[in-house]
Amino acid sequence: MKPEVDAILGISAGQLMAGVVPLLPDSYSQGSTALLSFLILFCAQEYERGAEIRAADNADMRATFGALAHLVTDAKLKTKLEEASASSEASLLISALDKSNAHLRALLIALQAHLEELQDDGARAGEKRIWGVLQASAARRLLKPPGG
Repeated sequence: MKPEVDAILGISAGQLMAGVVPLLPDSYSQGSTALLSFLILFCAQEYERGAEIRAADNADMRATFGALAHLVTDAKLKTKLEEASASSEASLLISALDKSNAHLRALLIALQAHLEELQDDGARAGEKRIWGVLQASAARRLLKPPGG
């Protein structure tokens, strides 16, 4: 689609801020419209990078499962981790990526809980890697101010 959705949303937000907000009385409606324009800008940002964020999160979790499965003493969990580490995205639709992400995050929680029970150096290193995955995910998902 030309222009792209993020550009359309950016133009719409700009029109609200420059063309509509100044015409409104200093009131709730002016503040509400200004807030709406910023939300539209954040939606534009999410449109542009949403699939990349989710795919990167999912890839990080799969790589972590592959790297840490050997530490797991629960056979059922180990099998699930190995299967998940060998899987890939069936679709790049945001809804499909979110579904994969929810499944992988549940496995990540199970892995972390299992490692916490093991209480050894390998498990501690595994927990540290999981925290790194979570930190990277949070950093990717940070909203940036419009134009920033």
